[in-house]
Amino acid sequence: MKAWKTFLFLVGLLLLWLPGCSGNTAVPGAGEKIAVVTTIYPLYDFARQVGGERVEVTRLLPAGAEPHTWEPTPKDMAALARARVFIYNGAGMEPWVQRQLGLLEEKGVRVVEASRGLDLIAGPGDHGEAGVDPHVWLDPVLAQEIVKKIRDAYIAVDPDHAAYYSSRADEYLAALRELDREYRAAAQDFQRREIVTSHAAFAYLARRYGLQQVALMGLSPESEPDPVRMREIVAFCREHDVKYVFFEALVSPKVSRTLAREVGAETLVLNPLGNITPEEEKRGENYLSIMRENLARLKVALGDHS
Repeated sequence: MKAWKTFLFLVGLLLLWLPGCSGNTAVPGAGEKIAVVTTIYPLYDFARQVGGERVEVTRLLPAGAEPHTWEPTPKDMAALARARVFIYNGAGMEPWVQRQLGLLEEKGVRVVEASRGLDLIAGPGDHGEAGVDPHVWLDPVLAQEIVKKIRDAYIAVDPDHAAYYSSRADEYLAALRELDREYRAAAQDFQRREIVTSHAAFAYLARRYGLQQVALMGLSPESEPDPVRMREIVAFCREHDVKYVFFEALVSPKVSRTLAREVGAETLVLNPLGNITPEEEKRGENYLSIMRENLARLKVALGDHS
């Protein structure tokens, strides 16, 4: 398996250096769309919202894939080689990206690291070299900063259409501000503050709206609680009379359901939005709609009686 991954990586390097794949610095013509490549779903949605008809956005992460463990294929590397703008999250979310940054910069690709410069939260050390929580997009206020970075990248590579990108960004930023207002208003009426989640993806959301996240697993959903940790969470749920345990559509709900049975609680989905399911994609769901679904479920779980 290790040899196969090494082979794929070398193929990716070759694709980035193929003749005809360089020279990305030219300003696009009037009818030419900017080739944009993103990693995880929220960045893909933000990129589309800001770029509109002026961009062609490719999402490397296919619908239904778990973002923490995904690795690119040679086909993905070929798409990356054609990019004018590359948008990734950073903060340890996509370790494979670090191997490509030098080549991308030499090719003149405009690289946007979405989490750079944001107020990051330290994690328990099980994800990324520094143990930094990468889930910044779940805070609608930080999401606004990411949208601004994308806007600025588009303007840098296509300055003739700066007004277009600015206008679309302003419209989407207003929608994100409204989303933040909805969360703030709901949080004022929550009867509880504790959210028990399957993995530690919601620290930014919790920090923004005064909640306490208690996670069964760490920053990566592959980790599982040991018996001592499980007993601690069971005790916490009983002490705080937790009524709902959250799980995710892309991760096995087994541990969450086991905990819920143990403490007499119910389960609900809380979507970390690193990716969406094929069904959600077919229904036309997006960042805003799924964040509002999350809010509706938080109201149920936390006893919003407004």
